[in-house]
Amino acid sequence: MPSYFNIARLTAVTLLLAAGMATAQMPETAAPSDAKVYFVNLKSGDTVSSPVKVVMGLSGMGIAPAGIEFPQTGHHHLIIDAPTPPAAAVIAADANHVHFGKGQTETSIELAPGKHTLQLVLGDRNHVPHKPAVVSDVITITVR
Repeated sequence: MPSYFNIARLTAVTLLLAAGMATAQMPETAAPSDAKVYFVNLKSGDTVSSPVKVVMGLSGMGIAPAGIEFPQTGHHHLIIDAPTPPAAAVIAADANHVHFGKGQTETSIELAPGKHTLQLVLGDRNHVPHKPAVVSDVITITVR
């Protein structure tokens, strides 16, 4: 029968391994240096109503759903009120990091009244930013 100390040690090792895997860096996918991702219908300083329509543009690369490996493609991630995700790490999936893994190029998002920052980041098939990273400028919008 396993002792309490062995179970505790196994649990601690498992938690440390899981934490390391969650923050592990992934191999980066190459992107052309001239690739650009941008907001089609929004610019910094805009005042909008919620829900906010967001149209995402891309030049120099193509769109492919998550999980699909095809050269010079990726899918959009919308970063809301958060810093640019780190290079070579899987982009979080939460209320501040919205994934468009089916290849979507537009959406409507509910935002509370006030100022918000938005940024687009193109992710590869594994939700990792390309190298070099294909990111838009951070824009600030006001929701009335």
